[in-house]
Amino acid sequence: MSSTTSRIHALDLVRGLALIMGIAFHAGLSFYPGQQVWVVMDSQRAEGIAWTGYWLHMFRMTTFFLMAGYFGHMVYHRRGAGYFIRSRLKRIALPMVAFWFPLLVAMGTAMGWGFSKQYGIPMDQLPPPPPLTAETFPLTHLWFLYLLLVFYVVMLVARLPLALLDRNGTLRQSVSSLISKLLGSPLLVLLLSLPVAASLFMHEGWVEWFGVPTPDIGFVPNTPALVTYGLAFWLGWVLQRENHGLIRLSKLYLPYLAVALALTVGALYILHGMERTSPQLDGNDKLIYTGLYALAIWFWTFGFIGLALRFFNRRGPVARYIADSSYWLYLIHLPIIMAMQVWMLDWSWPAYAKYAFILGTSIPVMLLSYQIMVRHTIIGNLLNGPRKKKEASS
Repeated sequence: MSSTTSRIHALDLVRGLALIMGIAFHAGLSFYPGQQVWVVMDSQRAEGIAWTGYWLHMFRMTTFFLMAGYFGHMVYHRRGAGYFIRSRLKRIALPMVAFWFPLLVAMGTAMGWGFSKQYGIPMDQLPPPPPLTAETFPLTHLWFLYLLLVFYVVMLVARLPLALLDRNGTLRQSVSSLISKLLGSPLLVLLLSLPVAASLFMHEGWVEWFGVPTPDIGFVPNTPALVTYGLAFWLGWVLQRENHGLIRLSKLYLPYLAVALALTVGALYILHGMERTSPQLDGNDKLIYTGLYALAIWFWTFGFIGLALRFFNRRGPVARYIADSSYWLYLIHLPIIMAMQVWMLDWSWPAYAKYAFILGTSIPVMLLSYQIMVRHTIIGNLLNGPRKKKEASS
């Protein structure tokens, strides 16, 4: 595990599960008690689903961007800058451009159906969308691809002067070694949490319940998203140089998860009974909450990665399939989830049963579409790269 050329298979699963968590998060939004936070709000609500969404949203994208940085550096280290740029254009930029408009149309249709059904407004009488500008451009849930491209560009540009100043790589290796050694220490969590907490605390109009604001509108991402996900990406990039440092997480996953749970309970206690769609805290309460939330982000992230490293670090067929299919599932899931939420809007089933039905129906259907339309086709080549003969026959 100490070599930068060895692949840690559990991390492929971590990356895939981080995306699948996003499906579970979006599927639950229509069941949150209180005011409207989603396209449609179901006739049945459940506090437990809201708490689950709060928890998933706390660390799923931080985990994803850490893994993206890790695997990005692996590609760069193994194949060089030219191949890295070509592969990122093919697997990140091209899917973003190709899928954006069809997905926008599909989501717009689901949203129109939802507004029509919930408020009794005929679909042909719904107001037109706002004009497209740099500030209003709807990146939709594909914002994660856009932000990845931003981080790739920043990384490539930053490497130019760094490579001139550190020609033999001594400085970069020293930083990687230091971060690797700190990975098993709460000190690193504290250091990472400080800029995240500061960016959230100072963000105007920050809605505490939803954590790091989603940069899904406009081409200029908000500061908390840039800070939080940029730190995660950089950390993954650095850690790939020192794989053996990850061993510490596999040994510390249990206390990290325990601390993360305690921090989350504390944060939820502060928000208990408060409205979810607008800022609620100020003064010391906001300061304490922000600190708890920022710490919880990193304890959950490291604990989740450590758990996977401890128990799932084998190249099993199920884990490999989850890792391979997750990209496609996340790309296509949102209009499907939204349509099912609208369809079930007035069903008398309990909220938990509806939530389970949405996930239990949509994910198998999406997996079937992956198997038939993607896995052994040009789309699969685009998203996951060419499949090896052994994998293709499995």
